[in-house]
Amino acid sequence: MTDTKNDFTKGNIVGNILKLALPMTLAQLINVLYSIIDRIFIGRIPENATLALTGLGLCLPITSIVMAFANLFGMGGAPLCSIERGRGNDEEAEKIMGNSFVLMLFFGVVLTILGLIFKKPLLYMFGASDATYPYAAQFAEIYLLGTIFVMVGLGLNSFINSQGFGTIGMMTVLMGAIVNIILDPIFIFTLDMGVRGAALATVIAQFLSAVWTVRFLTGKKAILKLKFSCFRLKKHRVKSIVGLGMSGFTMNVTNSVVQVMYNASLQMYGGDLYVGVMTIINSVREVISMPVRGLTNSGQPVMGYNYGAEEYGRVKKAIIFTSVVPIIYTTAMWGVVHGFPEFFIRIFNQDPELIRAGVPAMRIYYFGFFFMSLQFAGQSIFVALGKARQAVFFSIFRKLIIVAPLIIFLPIIFSNGTSGVFMAEPVSNVIGGGACFITMLLTVWRELNRKMKEKEKLKEKEIAAG
Repeated sequence: MTDTKNDFTKGNIVGNILKLALPMTLAQLINVLYSIIDRIFIGRIPENATLALTGLGLCLPITSIVMAFANLFGMGGAPLCSIERGRGNDEEAEKIMGNSFVLMLFFGVVLTILGLIFKKPLLYMFGASDATYPYAAQFAEIYLLGTIFVMVGLGLNSFINSQGFGTIGMMTVLMGAIVNIILDPIFIFTLDMGVRGAALATVIAQFLSAVWTVRFLTGKKAILKLKFSCFRLKKHRVKSIVGLGMSGFTMNVTNSVVQVMYNASLQMYGGDLYVGVMTIINSVREVISMPVRGLTNSGQPVMGYNYGAEEYGRVKKAIIFTSVVPIIYTTAMWGVVHGFPEFFIRIFNQDPELIRAGVPAMRIYYFGFFFMSLQFAGQSIFVALGKARQAVFFSIFRKLIIVAPLIIFLPIIFSNGTSGVFMAEPVSNVIGGGACFITMLLTVWRELNRKMKEKEKLKEKEIAAG
């Protein structure tokens, strides 16, 4: 029999989601502090602060790729665990987690080796100039050495959250963030390590988070435990994990590709200054979009568990809640960013020239920001219910099919340089976000209605036969 602890088929469905959402959202926000705090401190170093901040921004594609692989195995395995646990098959759920862990370790080592070998050509491809490359290289070489810690800490935390331990999941990133906050000023300023200090603080913090997740999942409190007996890879299991995780993977990889294109185009039209503006825009986006990610991600284990338990009405209620709230929130945040862009820029840098360039850029980039929440909601629902193909398609559709060409062609069509580059994001949010959410309603919603009717007919037959 399945363990009834953290049984998401019981109680109010919104309450179940919020029970996970509050700590998970806070955890997501805290997790963003790893990179945000680095940028805030680097933006205030005595010499060449803008160049150093830009160099840090050039490493975003590298961190996105590392996170992509963590999501491939973490967000790929965790929803499968929720579905199996809902079916009462805890043994298979543990084997899924064990296989995911082994894949994290293996690819963490591979990414470290490849990253260190190809660091220089990659950073120049990402938009580095001779002035910004030294700062980007200093951060990248140390960060890459901690790749395996990022993979394990971030990837395994998905399995903690999927079991309903949202507070424990929050503690994972909270501990790392606190360590990062303490070490950053010590390494960057007191020890005069600059960008290297920011990277070292991040790696140490991620190491502690990784140790925390492993210790919890091998301890007594975990429902599903990390066991050596579950480490043996099985083809069908790996295929399922990778298939479902491809959504989060492609989202991060396509983010990386698009970021490279943004940096390269902005370097061509505006130089290092506008690459620096993009770094700040990305930093602000990471912060204000985290509540949406936290809510939609926290809905996944609840929806997956209820879907596995054939509680389709509860799944529909979860879909409504995790769609409406993000739309309201992102609409409000669009108004705040549009009204006070300079406030957000000054958090990271005080350079008057960067502020003058950044204010109009932010207003263009965040136009119609609420459409972004439709993408997050639609994809998270596809992932929660094990529909990997749809989730992967819409990850690729918005970024590679829409954003990438727009980055190239809008500045040419409108002859507006950097403004045309920044316009690519809002246009893609409208088209991609709308298409993803409408498709979800036309497929998932109809399927749930059909399954509900079939379940009711079966129940009526059982009553008539009894």
